[in-house]
Amino acid sequence: MTGLAHDHLVGAALTTPDHPAVVVDDRVHTFADVHRASDAVAAWLQGAGVARGERVAVVLDNSVEQVVAVWAVLKAGGVVTVVNPASTADKVAYVLGDCDVRHVISHRRLHRVLRTALRERGKLGASLWVGGVPDAVDGGTAFDDARAVAGAPADPGTIDNDLAAIIYTSGSTGGPKGVMLTHRNVHHNAWAIARSLGLRADDVIGCVLSLSFTYGLFQIISAAHVGCTVLLERSFAYPYEVLKRFATGRITVMPGVPTVFATVLQMAPLDGLDLSSLRMLTNAAAALPPAHLDRLADLLPGAGMVQMYGQTECTRVCCLDPALAHERPGSVGRPIPNTEAYVVDDDGRRLPPGQVGELVVRGAHVMRGYWGKPEATAARLRDGDIPGEKVLHTGDLFRADADGYLYFVGRTDDVFKCKGEKVSPGEVERVLYELDAVAEAAVVGVPDDIDGMAVKAVLALRDGAELTPDQVRRHCRARLEPVLVPSRIEVRDELPKTDSGKIRKAALR
Repeated sequence: MTGLAHDHLVGAALTTPDHPAVVVDDRVHTFADVHRASDAVAAWLQGAGVARGERVAVVLDNSVEQVVAVWAVLKAGGVVTVVNPASTADKVAYVLGDCDVRHVISHRRLHRVLRTALRERGKLGASLWVGGVPDAVDGGTAFDDARAVAGAPADPGTIDNDLAAIIYTSGSTGGPKGVMLTHRNVHHNAWAIARSLGLRADDVIGCVLSLSFTYGLFQIISAAHVGCTVLLERSFAYPYEVLKRFATGRITVMPGVPTVFATVLQMAPLDGLDLSSLRMLTNAAAALPPAHLDRLADLLPGAGMVQMYGQTECTRVCCLDPALAHERPGSVGRPIPNTEAYVVDDDGRRLPPGQVGELVVRGAHVMRGYWGKPEATAARLRDGDIPGEKVLHTGDLFRADADGYLYFVGRTDDVFKCKGEKVSPGEVERVLYELDAVAEAAVVGVPDDIDGMAVKAVLALRDGAELTPDQVRRHCRARLEPVLVPSRIEVRDELPKTDSGKIRKAALR
């Protein structure tokens, strides 16, 4: 698949202009609406000096303005950097400084978050503001004024090898890095994701994921590829109200992460909510515990769960057909179309089925590299089997079965040794999630004078549940080797998480 990222929107606007593209706050915006508005904003950006290849930061909550802004930057020839407005001022400043942003699209109320970053950037180039221009900003323009301008952007000369986006990693294992995705990467990903999931034009995707991460962003782009609708929520902070709107909107697809689905399970039995229209749930970002998978199947029997694996560096790698969930327990599926994924040892040699090693990915979706970080890029993008090709070393441990189905084991930097034996936290976490009282679980290694590293389990319990350390250990002893049984157990109200919803294990050690 070749093409430009925004070709998906243009195609949908030409073939099904009146079909709903995005629904926000009960307001319907058709593909023609979004196409026309993003054309106008793109033309304004070009007129304000945004040149081909320049970075434009979109710092907005999930909203129709955010969707329009993303498409507009791409159409103008710019490189879009979607920044989560919930990030700290320091992180926003870091991101804008790291990729040398001069142009910003944001909301008036977020000016305080942006103030430090903007001060360090010096004089802004183009700046657009939803809700009106802040008093402290010189030369800014109201977003609605730009959107109201008639016309289309000039052809910036973009080709599919140009950068389309820089998406920053969540920084769960270090500082955030800017992942460079080309138009070819984005265009291919939208096609491959839609095809592997079997998305249809009559689907309605209920999205609570931030568009500052690829998992959320590609809900919008893949939906445009097939011409279906996204019911976009700002967050999942008020889950009952969100699910009520999803029920009213008759969503058919709900993407989520383990923390989202854990919240849904906390709300069981979902009294008064008719979610019978749901045909598919998708999970990524972190492995969904098998125990949660079974509970979700009971709670939402019509919705098959698609287990997936991916990274910002390549967006998506594999998906598991829900019909195979019990036949291939623990698997995250086989590679999506036009993707090869295989397991290697420490020397880069391919391993046979059943052996654990690092997952390597090759395909049109693999990133260009990390912005401004050649050493980090070289560590992840290494020579492949084909001369001149770079393949992605994910840093994640996997095994594959004889039929090519992949099984996530853990991150290479998560694995530790206790009493001289390797401990994979994921193996212990899966057993902990079997306990009905457990809402969230994380296992880390902590220094120990005798064992070298001790197995520590940190738990958050379901509302009203009680669980003693002795009960946890008895459960684990019945299912795990002795070295894997947690010697230290801590219960917290909730576990610390990254912006993308992953548990921040570094904060638990």
